[in-house]
Amino acid sequence: MQIADPSATQTASELELIKQHLNLAGTTVLELGCGKAQLTRALAEQFAVKKIIATEVDVLQHAANLATDYPTNIEFRSGGAQAIDLPDNSVDLVFMFKSLHHVPTDLMPNAFQEIARVLKPEGSLWISEPIYAGAFNEVLRLFHDEQQVRAAAFQQTQQAVETGLLQLKQQIFFKAETHFADFAEFEQRIIGVTHTKHVLSTELYARVKTVFNQHLNADGAHFSNPQRVDWLQKAA
Repeated sequence: MQIADPSATQTASELELIKQHLNLAGTTVLELGCGKAQLTRALAEQFAVKKIIATEVDVLQHAANLATDYPTNIEFRSGGAQAIDLPDNSVDLVFMFKSLHHVPTDLMPNAFQEIARVLKPEGSLWISEPIYAGAFNEVLRLFHDEQQVRAAAFQQTQQAVETGLLQLKQQIFFKAETHFADFAEFEQRIIGVTHTKHVLSTELYARVKTVFNQHLNADGAHFSNPQRVDWLQKAA
């Protein structure tokens, strides 16, 4: 397994990759760390899944998700990956979209044990993680440097494979496009997230804005972000 592939050139969205590699029709899906649940809703509406159980540890975001209209095949739950309130062998597929590195490092082994427990035999774990590279990462790390937690997430994924808890099916390296109309949108979506409290000094705020604005054009700021999918599977 490798943490990055600088030679990767494929540009794709998460949904496009899922369409290419997975058949979700009739499945029971668990999404750990659903955030604002944009992908949750897309999966529920576009892939004929039987049920998506979408968990979120951020109580504010969880409450916001519950307050919206959402498809009947989605069930929002509060909770983290380290303690999954589901029976053994009960889900066909687990998704973690950019959420594994948000699990506290000391709880990551528990999370993998829990995922393996709830997956059905031959069930899949699809982990997508941002790679520590690229222009967007250079802006983000000015106030929220994720190098260590991303490395820890990859190391725990490797360990799950090396110990035989789960098997590696495939690694997929790609680039995902992100667009912001202006710095105000970046501030609202990235600096202002409720799951992490970002407190920037006046000087740091000005620095982040300056670096972000270097990427700003007439149609906004576009970033091409290197990503990795670790697709694991439970043994039969």
